Amino acid sequence: MRSRETGIRTLPATILGWVAALGGSFCTVGLLLGTLFFAASLTPSLIPRDFVLQGVLSGCSFAAGYGIGVFARWLWSYLELPQPSRQIELSAKLSAAVFTIAAALLFLWRASEWQNSIRILMDLEPVAGARPMEVGLIALAVFIAIMMLARLFKLTLHLVSQYLHRYIPRRVANVLGALIAIAFFWSVVDGVLLRFGLRVADTSFQQFDALIESGVEQPADPLKTGSAASLIGWELLGRAGRQFVSSGPTRDEIAALSDGDAMEPIRVFVGLNSAETVEARVALALEELKRTGAFERSLLVLVTPTGTGWIDPSATDALEHLHRGDVASVAVQYSYLTSWLSLLIEPGYGAETSRALFAAVYEYWTALPENSRPRLYLHGLSLGALNSDLSFNIFDVVGDPFHGALWSGPPFSSVTWRAATSGRNTGSPAWLPQFRDGSAIRFANQTGMTKPPGAEWGPIRIVYLQYASDPVTFFEPGAFYREPAWMTGPRGPDVSDELRWYPVITLLQLALDMALATTAPIGHGHTYAPEHYVDAWMEVTQPQGWTPASIERLKAALTPEPEILRQAR
Repeated sequence: MRSRETGIRTLPATILGWVAALGGSFCTVGLLLGTLFFAASLTPSLIPRDFVLQGVLSGCSFAAGYGIGVFARWLWSYLELPQPSRQIELSAKLSAAVFTIAAALLFLWRASEWQNSIRILMDLEPVAGARPMEVGLIALAVFIAIMMLARLFKLTLHLVSQYLHRYIPRRVANVLGALIAIAFFWSVVDGVLLRFGLRVADTSFQQFDALIESGVEQPADPLKTGSAASLIGWELLGRAGRQFVSSGPTRDEIAALSDGDAMEPIRVFVGLNSAETVEARVALALEELKRTGAFERSLLVLVTPTGTGWIDPSATDALEHLHRGDVASVAVQYSYLTSWLSLLIEPGYGAETSRALFAAVYEYWTALPENSRPRLYLHGLSLGALNSDLSFNIFDVVGDPFHGALWSGPPFSSVTWRAATSGRNTGSPAWLPQFRDGSAIRFANQTGMTKPPGAEWGPIRIVYLQYASDPVTFFEPGAFYREPAWMTGPRGPDVSDELRWYPVITLLQLALDMALATTAPIGHGHTYAPEHYVDAWMEVTQPQGWTPASIERLKAALTPEPEILRQAR
């Protein structure tokens, strides 16, 4: 009986001991910093987030803050600075736990308000709640998973260091142990997990590229690429190529909107499987341009597609309407992977293809009589904009320049875009700069185009169409430790006033925004609207015969129906 009573009396002490042991394994500074990071992750960024992705982001943010706190505590101890007593440390842990719970609840309560500050600007329905319970549980699961990996890494480091310490000094063994553990984990991630994932992605996208969708029919017109008379087989065009050559406005549709005569636009596309090498695919493209009479049109546009080979129909449709079909467009596919994977796996391949196509077409174009050849333009969206920018060297074309370029949603690493943005005129915002006298480069968004008073175009007209809410354009690696320039001063028309910069967190938010960029409604994020392409092409190519009223009618005709807009959202 006495033994049983003793056991009962000691049970609470045992439980408290377990709790203390569990709490003792966590870092107080890490909990506090992790909580601050968790709270900051709930604030808005550029793209609205659902509760699942918010939970993942918050879990990663908490882990990042916790890791920094652990490192700071280790550094304090390593420098042999004074340590708090056990009683003070236990009190601090309890206080940190209370603070963590209270702060998490407070910021989760405000999360829906912050998300709605973006949604309202993008004409999306506000959310009634941020589902705090689900966000918290997902964040906790992500944090635990990251903690398990971190502790596995720590165990590996400890075992290796202990083994090496038998033969070499302790601190040397610790450094070598850390390097060996890092190399081991990196080899597992890069050599096993990443490569397996890339193989799966490669196979999936290859199969998707080969898919012939219902409703996409082979052209019967012999002047169409992919027809029986074409130099490029229909099956070899790839999914994106088949969509490009079989879609777009017809001659009759263009004539109906322009109130006059029109021509059937020419669209040439060479698929990745159409030939073995880049040079062979480019040669096919040039011969197909000659066969279809593309050099007899008023405009010739070299289009660089995205990673999958996709070309934004909003851009090409708008241009073909503005010039009443008197347009020829050509594109050569360089990948079937989505843009971010293509950039990761084969970063130079798109530029190589773009350069080869430009060189071949430019050489033939410059040999034509100047008064009878088409005006030559470049175009690209996203990764296509980046590679199109790399397709030429200005010193090679300055004597006989092409006429202009429209680059939409340029990635943050685009060379010319970065130079023009960083060299913008004083007082102009980074999200819509003015560059020098506006004679070579101008920027446009939903609200129009800015240019210095009295600006006149030079021989080459380059326009960047960009939305302030596009994370592909405004991702900033330096956001890890400094506030991006586009966040200072007045905000863009679709960027929340509630957006704030936080070290580390803003970088994580923008990275997630990049993955969500195309989920934004049309006219925001990385989803560019036809009416904005109309304005940009008007500036670049100066089509004739359009009145303000007819332009507005064209924009209304090209704008997707509300039902399509709802599906896009």
